[in-house]
Amino acid sequence: MKDSIQIRPARIHDSAIIAEYNRALARETEGRDLDPERIGPGVVAVLQDATKGRYLLAERGAKVVGQLMVTFEWSDWRNGMFWWIQSVYVVPEERGRGVFGALYRAVESEARANPGICGIRLYMEHHNERARVAYVKLGMKPAGYEVFETDFTRPA
Repeated sequence: MKDSIQIRPARIHDSAIIAEYNRALARETEGRDLDPERIGPGVVAVLQDATKGRYLLAERGAKVVGQLMVTFEWSDWRNGMFWWIQSVYVVPEERGRGVFGALYRAVESEARANPGICGIRLYMEHHNERARVAYVKLGMKPAGYEVFETDFTRPA
């Protein structure tokens, strides 16, 4: 019998695998090689300060097979908090096997149970059609926004 997917909050001892998966995600989706000297402490900062966000991990057996991070944005228009899903990664051999769906449903269930949460959002690379299909399949809809940024960590 196949091991089922278990979802759990990440703990400080998970920081290395989360940083590794974040680096894999950046290489795969953006062609970027994240600096391990920056991403490692960045992950630890989240794990040590819940106001920055939190990670959920998906495990099959004893192996972490997926992750996501939830961060928070106050909406004055809705008088509620949006939860943003970020840093989504599923190991290649587990894709299409319900890992992201299990992670998403855990976040959605918790958010719906909390009246102060007004919704869930995420952003994705425009060309990531596989992700788009997964998000739509779970009932998410395009929000009609584009994301703009000024990134102080990258050369202009």
